[in-house]
Amino acid sequence: MEILDVDLLAFETGSAEERRSVVDGVLRSLVTGFVYVEHDLSVDLIDEAYAQLEAFFTLPQERKDTYVVPGSNGQSGYTGLLVETAAIADVPDWKEMLNWGAPLGDGHPLRAKYPHRYGPPTLPEHDLPGVRDLLMHFHHSVADLQRRVLRIIAEGLGAHETFFDEMLTDGATLTRAIHYPAMEQAPGEQHVWAGEHADINLITVLPRATAAGLQLKTPDGEWSDVAPPEGSAIINTGLMLERLTNGMIPPGIHRVVSGAGQQGDRYSVVQFAHPTPWTILAPMPSTVTAENPLRYSAIAASDALDKVLYEINLVEDGRRVDADD
Repeated sequence: MEILDVDLLAFETGSAEERRSVVDGVLRSLVTGFVYVEHDLSVDLIDEAYAQLEAFFTLPQERKDTYVVPGSNGQSGYTGLLVETAAIADVPDWKEMLNWGAPLGDGHPLRAKYPHRYGPPTLPEHDLPGVRDLLMHFHHSVADLQRRVLRIIAEGLGAHETFFDEMLTDGATLTRAIHYPAMEQAPGEQHVWAGEHADINLITVLPRATAAGLQLKTPDGEWSDVAPPEGSAIINTGLMLERLTNGMIPPGIHRVVSGAGQQGDRYSVVQFAHPTPWTILAPMPSTVTAENPLRYSAIAASDALDKVLYEINLVEDGRRVDADD
């Protein structure tokens, strides 16, 4: 089972044959839940964003704590260590996070219907002047990359390439910077930074990580390293895409580990492509066949997300797991 590397620009500007080759490569690779994508995202933008985010995570804890957003359930601002917990785990993850998304005005119906989302992003502008504009530019640039990748997937599923565009417009897409602290491992052992899980959203983009550690789970239950070629982003699929495709595209099951002998911290910035919360997630007609009968009922994207937020221990007034247990 191999993760393939495809060229986004070949899909967008290549010949009809090149376009078909990219679509075929993406669908074959997504059997693993992952694909590598060569892209045109600015390297300078990635460098600047990662540098500023590393500076944030090295701030004193009392400064980072000022960016906690009560009531956001981990969807905005800062979340400390040992809070988020994989849905099948009873031990919280060793990671701290900074989360942000694109705001909407008070009068927008999405903001009115979902008041705990779409608020002004809580970013460390006081400690790192200029970081808000930088990170919002990063967010919008990666969101555009996700939209373009989903056009490849839509065509591969027999839909018009713009099938996902409407649900992504003002979607609840979330960017998350993650710091995994350095861990000491005994020889031959590894430390699990983030437990086995699947993402809830449509697709997730990881432009870069500063160290190894991301692994996917193979169908036979083994763990395999995810290591993209330089210049390619990692794309993995989520549970919402699995539902929309009637199981044709499985979610990428993954974890993050600090391997034997691995030294230092790990930083990564992932972006979760979410549809608008009122999107009804129901299997696409083209994915329901005699060989693949209807597997999933319909559910609103907002309800699917809220269910998972509880399962991963981010509902503040109803923690499933206590770090002190």
